[in-house]
Amino acid sequence: MTISPSIQYNFSLRHHNTFGVDAHAYAYAEVTSVEVLSRIRSDATLSVLPRLVLGGGSNIVLTQDFPGLVMHMGMKGIAIVAENDEFTFVRAAAGENWHAFVLWTLDHALGGLENLSLIPGSVGAAPIQNIGAYGVEAKDYIHALRAYDFDSGDIITLDSADCRFGYRDSIFKHDLQGRIIVLEVTFALPKKWQANVDYADVVRNLDECGVTAPSARDISEAVIAIRTAKLPDPCVIGNAGSFFKNPIVSAQQRNALRDSFPGLVSYLQSESEYKLAAGWLIDQCGWKGRTLGAAGVYEKQALVLVNLGAATGSDIVHLANAIQQDVRSRFGVQLEPEPVYI
Repeated sequence: MTISPSIQYNFSLRHHNTFGVDAHAYAYAEVTSVEVLSRIRSDATLSVLPRLVLGGGSNIVLTQDFPGLVMHMGMKGIAIVAENDEFTFVRAAAGENWHAFVLWTLDHALGGLENLSLIPGSVGAAPIQNIGAYGVEAKDYIHALRAYDFDSGDIITLDSADCRFGYRDSIFKHDLQGRIIVLEVTFALPKKWQANVDYADVVRNLDECGVTAPSARDISEAVIAIRTAKLPDPCVIGNAGSFFKNPIVSAQQRNALRDSFPGLVSYLQSESEYKLAAGWLIDQCGWKGRTLGAAGVYEKQALVLVNLGAATGSDIVHLANAIQQDVRSRFGVQLEPEPVYI
């Protein structure tokens, strides 16, 4: 007889999503080992339920109660597992807090992830979203990962190429969506570290602090200061960080927009493409600091949508739709949300 994992029913997810939306899960399980996943898969009742995997809950908008099983990743552990002349390989379990993991690498004199400091969420979510900030993406340092395949019950290993990383994108949002659960991620951190200070905000903060030859720790502290000044603490004001992706447009479209809007903020991606600053587009449409019902746009950063206290997921989506419509009407650019609507 198969022993079922500990399941809680009609479970409130309010403290498991950074927007603080008070939706409920039909069933909830804390995943602390592969054995828990195997037991869920072999349970005749649990295995047929819709599944939602949660880490830090920083990349979702719960628009309704979830009618299936929510699996919260609680697997822990960080270790240096190998090294060669070029890299130190660090493995972190999916349930580890992302920012705490970044600080761990810095405490062990390992650079590379410092630009990704203070991003909310868990290690397991990092490859799925290919998180990024200040000129660095998770894919730049992910070496490989191990995952549980719900179709077969096997544990599979994928290297960086297998993950098909793109801008805030990966194979886990496409071919493997709903099929696999990330268990642990191995990062290759360079022994010959070089500072990445391509963003003006980072350079400005370092200059203000009198830092001329920044260490990885210096850059982390600069990023933390910038993010703290711009972004609200989810424990105080519900939010999911940057809500919209920075849109990628052709050079032709970017140049036409710049002719009409000389202040356009954009970043060269290739000879034929530019990335536009979504926050600037939203701000130009007058949304910064505005509210729509119980949801609003953060007064210090137009890219951040906030729960003013009693917003539902539908309230947040309604606000996002209104912003998308205004940006599309004025600039002819379609904004795409970063969080997943559930």
